[in-house]
Amino acid sequence: MRSPRRCSRNGCPRQAVATLTYVYNESTAVVGPLAAFAEPHTYDLCEPHARSLTAPRGWDVVRHEGEFEPPPPTTDDLVALAEAVREAARPAPRPPEPDPHHDNPHQTGRRGHLRVIPPNH
Repeated sequence: MRSPRRCSRNGCPRQAVATLTYVYNESTAVVGPLAAFAEPHTYDLCEPHARSLTAPRGWDVVRHEGEFEPPPPTTDDLVALAEAVREAARPAPRPPEPDPHHDNPHQTGRRGHLRVIPPNH
């Protein structure tokens, strides 16, 4: 499942609820509801940063006056959630049976992201 978009401000862990767009030819910063898709040259902001944004001297700020709400889940989010549930419900594959003909106690093997390394002789 895709994670919610986060605020573009450095170090801010909050979920984005607004989009900032600069209109350079009009020296205007526009803060509106969160855009449907992340676009280049726009910035996602959390509510505190969207409400407190200031623009450079000589610029205007046009700010959405309503409530900033997180976007509802999209169909893609719901499909991804259903796939994750299906994947979690699948039975785990059975581990391979040990080979009785191969009896090496110092065998190198893997378990997940770990690897067993035999001791030096």
